[in-house]
Amino acid sequence: MLSLAYAALFYAATAILVIGVGLKIRSYASTPAPLLIPTTPAPTTTSGVAVRMAREVVFFESLFKSNKWTWLFGWMFHAALLLVLLRHARYFQQPVWELIVLVQPFGTYAGFAMVAGLAGLWARRFLVDRVRYISTPSDHLHLALLVAIVLTGLGMRFVAHTDIVAVKAFMLGLMRLDIQPLPADPVLLMHLALVALLMIVFPISKLLHAPGLFFSPTRNQADRSREARHVAAWAAALDKK
Repeated sequence: MLSLAYAALFYAATAILVIGVGLKIRSYASTPAPLLIPTTPAPTTTSGVAVRMAREVVFFESLFKSNKWTWLFGWMFHAALLLVLLRHARYFQQPVWELIVLVQPFGTYAGFAMVAGLAGLWARRFLVDRVRYISTPSDHLHLALLVAIVLTGLGMRFVAHTDIVAVKAFMLGLMRLDIQPLPADPVLLMHLALVALLMIVFPISKLLHAPGLFFSPTRNQADRSREARHVAAWAAALDKK
């Protein structure tokens, strides 16, 4: 019954995550951009915009220019998160890809970097006046949820070990619609429940900034106001009528 309950939870959480993120992306893509408002200095070509977006995604360029401490903790958290996700990919692969095997030692200790990054981001919500003023309970709850996920994961790795072979069998079984027994370790069950909760709230939270970045007109527009008139899609349709 425990395995069935968690299987149902993850099927539901996955459906909510995929459908929710898909609907949000559709909403972003269909929102008109009536003005040409790239943050200057901005590139004047499409290839330049692509390079700028790449720098923003990989290096958090605008955040680096804005606040070095926030950039440090934010970049640390996201880089460590990438390593942890790559490490966890082994639970969904058989055989495991070579790249995932190589990243295992780094992913093991990336959890500590995640905690440090989250601690710094959470501290600024208390220590920086202007950030504390605009912080809402949901901001603190999101950070608490992420910290709890990381701490329970580290707890399983360094304190209360679980049967990772059985966990991988359960995850592979979910993908194959063949439910396998799930270990009844309390820390594991808490970790999985928190991950499922994160998947459920992700589409309706501020955590959805990842895909939203690609639809930001201040970043994805080229500065061509002198070369061509910017006309929103809806305005162009009205002109044709």
